[in-house]
Amino acid sequence: MTFGALGFGIIARAGSTAFAQTNRYCAPREVVVERLAQKYGEARQSVGLVSNNSMVETFSSSETGTWTITVTLANGTTCLVASGQNHEALAESLPTKGNDA
Repeated sequence: MTFGALGFGIIARAGSTAFAQTNRYCAPREVVVERLAQKYGEARQSVGLVSNNSMVETFSSSETGTWTITVTLANGTTCLVASGQNHEALAESLPTKGNDA
């Protein structure tokens, strides 16, 4: 799965509507979500809010192992941040207090 090597720096710049409108890796959220589901079998796994009213989401497929991270701006434009293969779901817990490991 290749969307390009955008890197995580896009999160800081994704707050700019002008950036999102000129980036070829951005589209309306419903278009991006549908493409991830139809082409890669990916479903949303997690979501979080960013201080600039943007939403960060991760998508992955247990069938193919592909994963994608997106940022959705307040105007509904979703930009691809990163994607890759070999996704594994983890259920890790925090280390106990006083344990530096």
